[in-house]
Amino acid sequence: MGQEISFSEFDKSDFDHFYQKLKLETKLLKKMIEQKACSTRSAVAGFEIEAWVLDTDMSPAPINDHFLATLKNPLAFEELAKFNIELNSTPTPLAGNVFSRMHKQLQATWNDAYQHAESLEKRLLMIGTLPTLKQSELNLANMSDLNRYRALNEQILQSRGKPINLDIIGKEHLKLQHHDVMLESATTSFQIHIQLPFDTAHHFYNASIIASAPLVAVCANSPFLFGKDLWHESRIPLFEQAIETGGYDGAAQGPIRRVSFGTDYARQSIMECFTENLDHFPILLPATIDSTLEAFEHLRLHNGTIWRWNRPLVGFDDDGTPHIRVEHRTPAAGPTTIDSMANAAFYYGLAKNLSDEIMQNGLAIPFSQAKDNFYQASRYGLDSHIIWLDGKKHRLQSLLRKELIPRAILGLKSLGVTSCDTEDFLDIILQRINNKQNGSFWQRQFIQSHSHDIDLNKNLKLMTQCYLKQQQSGKPVAEWSAL
Repeated sequence: MGQEISFSEFDKSDFDHFYQKLKLETKLLKKMIEQKACSTRSAVAGFEIEAWVLDTDMSPAPINDHFLATLKNPLAFEELAKFNIELNSTPTPLAGNVFSRMHKQLQATWNDAYQHAESLEKRLLMIGTLPTLKQSELNLANMSDLNRYRALNEQILQSRGKPINLDIIGKEHLKLQHHDVMLESATTSFQIHIQLPFDTAHHFYNASIIASAPLVAVCANSPFLFGKDLWHESRIPLFEQAIETGGYDGAAQGPIRRVSFGTDYARQSIMECFTENLDHFPILLPATIDSTLEAFEHLRLHNGTIWRWNRPLVGFDDDGTPHIRVEHRTPAAGPTTIDSMANAAFYYGLAKNLSDEIMQNGLAIPFSQAKDNFYQASRYGLDSHIIWLDGKKHRLQSLLRKELIPRAILGLKSLGVTSCDTEDFLDIILQRINNKQNGSFWQRQFIQSHSHDIDLNKNLKLMTQCYLKQQQSGKPVAEWSAL
């Protein structure tokens, strides 16, 4: 949700005016899709990665305004909390040695930002949830000074009418109340984008839904929150509960949520997601925007306040032609830049192969099963069991090795990715599977190996310091030592 707004307080006329513009823009997008007036460009890759700014004692450092103002990197932006930043990529055609090129760019951006942090006596860390984070640090004084964040907080709390109740049952149980949306800033992600032709975008969107379970398990990097060992990927329940608000009127506490796995596949067109946005989600940020309908500013801002784990986005080609991107939001940030690129390679390859199969044979798994698979994989990681396309239950670690990695190889080949890039980056995923060591496994193993010291906070700090050192080594997480 990168669009800044002019004000953070609104009245009824603001909501009415915004809704009318949103309705017109949604109608126009539908018309353009039906008339095939949108981009037909081949697949384009991109990403956003979120990171923590830390003091040398591994506590959050709420200085992103000064950090970004002095960094002066056009690919770096603020996030909800003053101790988080976001690093973006430039769009890259999804072919050839795309992952080598994207990794080179990410590593250069990361090195630039990390060295700048060190010049300020700070550190940067890529991790899903920060093990040393305290609930007291998630307060409005640490919210980035932007109108859209203040307005988001006010509107969500107003729509809920009660505090946020966090209740996560994992290996341990975490239950607490919070009084603002800052809990959301405890979740940092690696968001993978792919631009697609409009006529096939919904097939890739559906494939991304099916691929979400293996992706979230392979990329899990968020076991600890506020001293509790929860899910392999605790970001998932944390984000869903941190901004827990639903649809219109009586549905506000119903099954349609702003942060969710979604409600169904896109059966005929990706347009179905934007129609659902209009019909089922009240406006949170009714900003006054002076723009033409063709800019889709109201539609894009509204879409930015609905966080499906797979989210369609509207953007524009260099010539101004509108395009669709699918944003895959399930991977955690980190553990390293090379791991992040391997995660992207696995996602693109697997989703492309599944998309091709869907176009040829239809959807082989019910949406409800894909959803159940996702939450099983988020909670239990590589140890989870899911129902796959053959209707049978598989242990995910075995399914990944035997079927999903080969599918990803075929998918990348069909995209025109070089065999060298395919092998180099998918081998990192395969090593992670064979060693059964992603970020979550490494973190849990570290804490277990230091269990002789009963001071958990001391251990979490020590683990975060060791994690940072390993991250800076550049070695994939599958090769990390837990000692």
